[in-house]
Amino acid sequence: MAGLRLANPTMLASGILGLSAESLSNIVTGGSGAIVTKSIGLKSRKGYANPTVLQTSCGLINAVGLPNPGIEEFVKEIREAKSFGVPVIVSVYGFSAEEYAAVAKKAVDAGAYAVELNVSCPHVRETGSEIGQNPKLLAEVVRKVKTVVEKPAFVKLSPNVTDIAEIAEVAAKAGADAITAINTVKAMAIDTETATPILNNKVGGLSGPVIKPIAVRCIYEIYEKVKLPIIGCGGVTNWRDAIEFLLAGASAVQIGTAVAIRGPNVFKSIKRGINAYLKKRGLRSVKEIVGLSHRS
Repeated sequence: MAGLRLANPTMLASGILGLSAESLSNIVTGGSGAIVTKSIGLKSRKGYANPTVLQTSCGLINAVGLPNPGIEEFVKEIREAKSFGVPVIVSVYGFSAEEYAAVAKKAVDAGAYAVELNVSCPHVRETGSEIGQNPKLLAEVVRKVKTVVEKPAFVKLSPNVTDIAEIAEVAAKAGADAITAINTVKAMAIDTETATPILNNKVGGLSGPVIKPIAVRCIYEIYEKVKLPIIGCGGVTNWRDAIEFLLAGASAVQIGTAVAIRGPNVFKSIKRGINAYLKKRGLRSVKEIVGLSHRS
């Protein structure tokens, strides 16, 4: 898939346990087929003051503000994570196309198998979704990155757009190697006692089971228009969710909030369920069910 060979179709989603090689090793032990780091920028960033994460009845709302040590410091973690035996994908962000390209090049030079361009963070101004919602800026970022790195570049898209398939087409034409869909859904919560927004940043990104139907719809729509591998992300908590993503058109699935709730062994559980599903139907490979829902 886009130059990557995975032992199984599961990946750690960006934003979960991805700032140190030590935390990533636990994910590999838990059975993940690949690891995606937290989003890394050109310079270190503290992120927002607490409260930054809120658990709701249907998922998590977070606005942590992209805290990271900066790519110069993070290359040590990339080099160490390379020894774990699974592809290391570095999520990168920037405030310009040049910054995205600079971070991506340093990540690849340090040994990243691929980069995932975070053009969809819903709670940091002048980066993330402000780029992913602007076709011209998005194309510029993808083209600039692809001029400096030969490794695959995945583009992680926001559901907070009118037509995600059109945005995916822009990314594809600009040279993206795969599409990751989706990032979190813009959301907020208000304290009824104080009548004030709970998160320090007021607005955050909603993740977890509640956004899975949105993710399924987005994957389905992108698969209809774009002939690139799709990595499904958003609310996968069990093997049935993963199968649904594959049937909609994803070639692999990322798991995030479920790791925080169920622990790293969720990967093994989902992997077993996928294998049992295939075996029951006499199928040998996940490839045989990718996009199957479009043929009925």
